[in-house]
Amino acid sequence: MEKIYFVGAGPGDKELITLKAYKLLSKADIVIYAGSLVNPELLEYCKDDCIIYDSAKMNLEEIIEVMENGAKNDKLVVRLQTGDISIYGSIREQGEELKKLGIEYESIAGVSSFLGAAASMGIEYTVPEISQSLIITRIEGRTPVPEKEKLELFASHQTSMAIFLSVQNIDKVSKRLIEGGYKSETPVAVVYKASWPDEKIVLGNLDNIAKKVKEEGIKKTALILVGDFLGDEYNYSKLYDKFFTHEYRKGVK
Repeated sequence: MEKIYFVGAGPGDKELITLKAYKLLSKADIVIYAGSLVNPELLEYCKDDCIIYDSAKMNLEEIIEVMENGAKNDKLVVRLQTGDISIYGSIREQGEELKKLGIEYESIAGVSSFLGAAASMGIEYTVPEISQSLIITRIEGRTPVPEKEKLELFASHQTSMAIFLSVQNIDKVSKRLIEGGYKSETPVAVVYKASWPDEKIVLGNLDNIAKKVKEEGIKKTALILVGDFLGDEYNYSKLYDKFFTHEYRKGVK
């Protein structure tokens, strides 16, 4: 079975994994999981003789070597990534290396933490007439971001924003968002380990969120959600407005 399966593990809750992902995980002969981020309870779905590797302790070459050996020996290999593999999953580089070896791969969609966070809070990123766009981004750290994707430039849109991998620099994030165009009273939510048993949600605004986050001792594994979609102002959509006509329903006159 010269094929590798990249599987999205979901945001944390072991039940927030797709049925397709669960079936693959339960049949896998080899699982390479992102140990620093993936809930280890998901490994309970694996069969007893499944060989499990923690990629937090491995480099790219070691990961590819395990995949290659598994594929060449007709083993079902699952690469288990946190959330959905398409967001900050470092999948491209693994896929490119597999192509060089002539090994096929398939990606299985997962539930990203920004979706898990929204579900935990019961919120919608796209509130009619308040925000109809969502920017998913991060600030530069040891890994840079393109110059045109600086936080201040995105902030100029003042739309909904989900900021990954940046809570350790919450002071800098807040300052740069305000410099970019958000008002200091713009509501903010910091969601620590969305959907995990020890999930924590900190609410505030750009002016005070840094202080609140530090008081809670949150330094990693948290999302920063920013925008007026978190506020008290909202509008009902036209979709279910009885006076609104669309393809499937005539509005009341």
